[in-house]
Amino acid sequence: MIPNIDPRQLKKVMDRMGIKSESIEASRVVIETRDKDIVIENPEVVSINAQGNTSFQISGEVTEVDKAKVEIDDEDVKLVMEKSGTADSAAAREALEESNGNIAEAILKLKEEAV
Repeated sequence: MIPNIDPRQLKKVMDRMGIKSESIEASRVVIETRDKDIVIENPEVVSINAQGNTSFQISGEVTEVDKAKVEIDDEDVKLVMEKSGTADSAAAREALEESNGNIAEAILKLKEEAV
């Protein structure tokens, strides 16, 4: 916050200016961009509403995860189709892409969709 200012006084001033803040209990925050995901673990999140606009202040342990394109092998697509019971190779390929090439996860995803 601002040094040498009592937090209670700051809250009163913000209330007079119509600025409301609220602490949000969050376990994780993920910001998805085109090239990477920014993951914030153990975050402290504050929602600030001023003049009808809401903004968020987030602090915590930051890591970045690159969204590298995963090569999907035709053998993997066939295996996912066989084990999930789907005849749609496009759906099997899409499930593999969404699971970053994880065959088991792709099979489970397709089986859940079929139910």
